[in-house]
Amino acid sequence: MTLLLPERSSTFTPPAGARRRRGGDPAIRLLIVVCVLLVAIGAAIPLIAVLATAFAPGALPRYAEFFTSSVDLEILRNTLVLGALVGAGGTALGFLFAFVQARLDVPGKKILHVIAMMPIVSPPFAVATATVVLYGRRGVISNGIFGLEYDIYGLDGLVFVLSMSLFPVAYLGLLGMLRGLDPAVEEAAMNLGASRWRILRTVILPLLAPGLVAPFLLLFVEAIADLANPLVLGGDYTVLASRAYLSVTGEYDLTSASVYCVILLVPSLAMYFGQRWWLNRKVRTTITGRPSGSVHLITGWARWPIYGLALLVAAVIVSLYSTVIIGSVTKVFGVDNTLTLDYLREVVAGPGVEAVLDTLLFAAIATPIAGVVGLMVAWLVVRHLRHTAWLLDLGGTLGVAVPGTVLGIGFVLAYRPDRYVGDVMVFPSLVGGSSLAAGAVVIVLAYVIRSLPAGQRTAVGALTQLHPNIEEASTDLGASALQTFRRVTLPLIRPALLTGLSYSFARSMTSVSTIVLLVTPETKIITSQVMSAASTGRYGVAFAYCTVLTAIVLAGFLVIRIIVGAGAVLHRTATSEGQQK
Repeated sequence: MTLLLPERSSTFTPPAGARRRRGGDPAIRLLIVVCVLLVAIGAAIPLIAVLATAFAPGALPRYAEFFTSSVDLEILRNTLVLGALVGAGGTALGFLFAFVQARLDVPGKKILHVIAMMPIVSPPFAVATATVVLYGRRGVISNGIFGLEYDIYGLDGLVFVLSMSLFPVAYLGLLGMLRGLDPAVEEAAMNLGASRWRILRTVILPLLAPGLVAPFLLLFVEAIADLANPLVLGGDYTVLASRAYLSVTGEYDLTSASVYCVILLVPSLAMYFGQRWWLNRKVRTTITGRPSGSVHLITGWARWPIYGLALLVAAVIVSLYSTVIIGSVTKVFGVDNTLTLDYLREVVAGPGVEAVLDTLLFAAIATPIAGVVGLMVAWLVVRHLRHTAWLLDLGGTLGVAVPGTVLGIGFVLAYRPDRYVGDVMVFPSLVGGSSLAAGAVVIVLAYVIRSLPAGQRTAVGALTQLHPNIEEASTDLGASALQTFRRVTLPLIRPALLTGLSYSFARSMTSVSTIVLLVTPETKIITSQVMSAASTGRYGVAFAYCTVLTAIVLAGFLVIRIIVGAGAVLHRTATSEGQQK
């Protein structure tokens, strides 16, 4: 379907009803109230609960203890060092794969792209578990092939695992920037006699500076906020996230946990908003809006060492995920490779099926809520709010700006039970005293808040590119704002909805940091089961959970694409001035 927009006439007067609807539509007001309430209950209140506990009079001496304790200062240093190394390592890997895709004349690029995307759909600690099996003290590769008893636990293991898990974030952003660079700039440098290396150093890298800094900051935040990998692979290398978690679960010292969370919040929020500042800068390092000329791919001998390095990293990734799959169907991978279905049977037909079904149910409930609310928040921010738009936009992104461990402890503080019955946590203040219902509500709410920002940011970008005249034409003809959104706007930004739903489902199925503190005896989550199995050395069961989880995520992507992708699609056409409308 093609939508043609005529030039707006200065003599055309919209109906009075349309003007009133744009000025104060009750449905828009209701949407604003719903979005604000969800953000407040799911993000603002837990964060306020952490801050209130951390800055209570009784907690203030804890800061003096922290900054005078050599142990606590070492934990802070460990956290910052880990974030810096993972940010640099993950960004370097992302640039390597993006450079191969965009600038080298080599075979197998599609396969390399698929391999680079594998960490996105897998549980966050699948790589950690496989790393222990392959490269640990008795690892299949480190000990079985090279005869080394390498201690993978600690900083080096964490940097390796987190860089491998997070680099696709940098890869996707840098790939888009490399493909968007104007080839004329490189052609001019080549015509002046510059070598490929000099062009990379003096032309490409300076133009990519925002694209390199932004993923570095984002990976820094993700690394210092990660909880699962430090618990599985950290060993004696303690970071703030794991220390806060242990304060809750091991010592039940919520005051100290809140203090750790506040200290963790400072670099997390600083780096997050620094990343947003880089992305939203007014001055861009670009020459022209439309690339001219063609990209000259590198064809000389210099391409092969770079390509070989990318293939080596790809081989490591394949070995890690192959270990996950093979380890789920062998008795003891690398020791007794006898095929067995016991681990998978335990997960899909035994005690583990409850965790699978609970996780799938919670994710199925949270995914459409997160996707739709993210879309609504973006629509309100871009189209209907002015002075308060930044506040709602900020509230919607708290789920990713605030570390998951901090949000999890915030949920415990804000919605903790008024009393205990034995060892069972009850939440009478939430859902009629039922710990099962209350635990499920809190988990779904946590899933929604952690998943909402992806759909929101994607939809904001899509709506920004959509000319407002399209919606104004509909409302001028008498349609309500919601009718216009449903019939005109939504079909045009359907890819943003698809991205938001897909990310929300994957994030919900694989979430650890926020959820692990909210699990009750009546609610079981796959990721907590994986972490428990890996921590106790039951790697076959952990691999089986990871395999089933990855299969469910991929199946969910297919279902979402079938549902959201059905129906007609509106195509934007260019006006006579060549602008997209």
